[in-house]
Amino acid sequence: MIDERSASGDEELLSVSHLTGITPRSQKNVTMFQSESLIGYKICQIGDIVANTMWTWQGAIGVSDYAGVVSPAYNVYRQKDDYYHPKYLDMLLREPKLVDVYHSLSTGIRPSRLRLYPEVFLTIDFPVPPRAEQEKIVLFLDWKVSEINKLIGIRRKEIQKLEELKSCTIDKFVIHGLHGNFENHNDDIRWEIDYPSNWKIERLRNLFTFRKGLSITKANLEPTGIPVISYGQVHSKKNSMVGLNNELFRYVNPSYLITDPSALVQKGDFIFADTSEDLGGSGNCAYIDREEKIFAGYHSVIAHMKEGTDNKYFAYLFKSPTWRYQIWKKVNAVKVYSITQQILKDIFLLVPSKEEQQEIVDYLDNVCSKIDSLIANTHKNIEELIEMKYVVVSDVVTGKIDVRNVTVPEYDRVDDVADDDTDNDDEAAEAGEEEG
Repeated sequence: MIDERSASGDEELLSVSHLTGITPRSQKNVTMFQSESLIGYKICQIGDIVANTMWTWQGAIGVSDYAGVVSPAYNVYRQKDDYYHPKYLDMLLREPKLVDVYHSLSTGIRPSRLRLYPEVFLTIDFPVPPRAEQEKIVLFLDWKVSEINKLIGIRRKEIQKLEELKSCTIDKFVIHGLHGNFENHNDDIRWEIDYPSNWKIERLRNLFTFRKGLSITKANLEPTGIPVISYGQVHSKKNSMVGLNNELFRYVNPSYLITDPSALVQKGDFIFADTSEDLGGSGNCAYIDREEKIFAGYHSVIAHMKEGTDNKYFAYLFKSPTWRYQIWKKVNAVKVYSITQQILKDIFLLVPSKEEQQEIVDYLDNVCSKIDSLIANTHKNIEELIEMKYVVVSDVVTGKIDVRNVTVPEYDRVDDVADDDTDNDDEAAEAGEEEG
């Protein structure tokens, strides 16, 4: 049964992801994608199946633990009776082999626009073990998944500590240098800071020029073309290093090379996000460390150094919490925190000599590469644990492993918490569907 009733405007707004299932949007950083009106949104009750029509074939489907409303891009289905245990059904619906079935039944004019329509979804046959066996499966998997989630949580805390260590290391040496020189005091009331006496202090406007990125939306992105880095990629967790990660790249049509050449960046440039969902993200930027055609995209500001392209010291400085405190004191927020060109122009820079800049860069490259290696290995371990979890769930919900006679011991339940990344493809697709 598909619920076609529209929302009144007072309900909780829900979202579905292939990673987290169905969650309230208030728990996710998706302010940029929220519609101004809930006209056409659909009612969802606890226990309903919710599927993103555009992304069901990637696993964006689940059973809701919440009552609320969902986007017009979603379909809502309700059981005729209570034969399926909601938790069993939720795990079954996102089982990889069944997701492959959704893919095979989805249709569209190109791969990125595939849709699984309700009349097709309702023809799919699901395995139906007895209700008692479903309950045993849910109990067994809750135990096993909790054990794996506990290990994942430990690894994520390790990553958090390593990231904090890297941040503190960067902060120390870009603010105070390597040599412990006598320090001057900056008396500007907007940013009081001690810094080495042989360093200069300049405002950003004196060393950089500024311009805007492309005036596009996510709907303008294409599978191939000229690389572009926009708001979402700047804020992505994949943008944690000093320099570009190829996973950040999205693409736009080469025609922008003719119509918008001013939005191209050069080696040594910085792409700042002009808005942030939270105060801590204000000042996030991507450092362009390569010679190739790359665009700055939507909701971005390009900072171009007036002289030279070897600006890696500033890439480290821009990651310093002490330096970014200047921005945090200036930004204003209504729904999001806005970072204007004027704010950036007024910010102070600490400028050591070129020789000392290089010494700091060489030292931080060495230390941070070791920390990044530890972080990468821990991420790999998390991926292995997540894969183990998928295999266990798949094998049990499909009957490959029989758990009817397994005794489940007492255990502490640990919820499944996915990494939150503002560059979420499911949310982006939903936003594009609503706007279209």
